[in-house]
Amino acid sequence: MPRNGPSALFLAWALHDVEEAMAFPVACERAANATDVEVLRMDHRQSWVAVGLMGVLVAAACRAGRGLGGRSRLYRAVVAGLEAHVATHVGASVLQRGYTPGVATALPVMLPGATAARRELELEGTPLRAADYARGAALLVPAALVCHVLARLLPASRRC
Repeated sequence: MPRNGPSALFLAWALHDVEEAMAFPVACERAANATDVEVLRMDHRQSWVAVGLMGVLVAAACRAGRGLGGRSRLYRAVVAGLEAHVATHVGASVLQRGYTPGVATALPVMLPGATAARRELELEGTPLRAADYARGAALLVPAALVCHVLARLLPASRRC
């Protein structure tokens, strides 16, 4: 059986993260201004670096998913984590009562990609379990933080 889940997941992630990368600098500027926490600021170059670094992890997971399918714990964690990530976008926008980076593509792009990958695992007899969602959060939350910290180590090219 051809494995389309990893490709669908990566494509959805890439489209979703283009939106995030474009929106992060403005949202970070707003957060920095509201809190007086300067380290929150991020320029466009730093934003793209953060997304690119996360892309390395997502691409590695999708490659493992293509090769090992439901046996890849990395792929299973990323599928579960990205599917759950949709709720974080919606929740953040509800809490902030407005747009947050990634929310515009979370439901129409990211959710179908993650759902396609999850359903493929189910059809192969290896459905996601609660432990996969826990591993997804344990992997993706720190990974996102590390990507943003590393990106901010680059000197800012220009403030928004």
